[in-house]
Amino acid sequence: MRLSPGDTLGHYALIAPLGAGGMGEVYRARDSRLERDVAIKVLPARLAHDRDVRIRFEREAKAVAALNHPNILAIHDFGDHEGIVFAVTELLEGENASRARFALAAALAPRRRHCDCGRRGAIRRARQRDRSPRPQT
Repeated sequence: MRLSPGDTLGHYALIAPLGAGGMGEVYRARDSRLERDVAIKVLPARLAHDRDVRIRFEREAKAVAALNHPNILAIHDFGDHEGIVFAVTELLEGENASRARFALAAALAPRRRHCDCGRRGAIRRARQRDRSPRPQT
């Protein structure tokens, strides 16, 4: 079933698609109970019919919902509406994820180089210790 703006999943009214990938589609939606905009991830029909995938989806939603960290997306709800399996998360405004990912990678590049140099130095020191003459017995 293809979803469109105006369709509803329970008390969530879809407003617009935000993105799609191999594991589903994400929509901006309106939560009519709490009167706030949210993001809804919908599993594709081919995956929603697989019992193991549904169990994993639910388990992951519960695991992430138990976490509270500023870098982790909050999960508000998950469910099944007329065979459509979905998770409801907070809606983050701003740049799309791929642009943000590249910005994060660029910001971390100097730190990675620094860490990599430290790791290489530790490896060299370990090798030097291994080459030390061993006492003869």
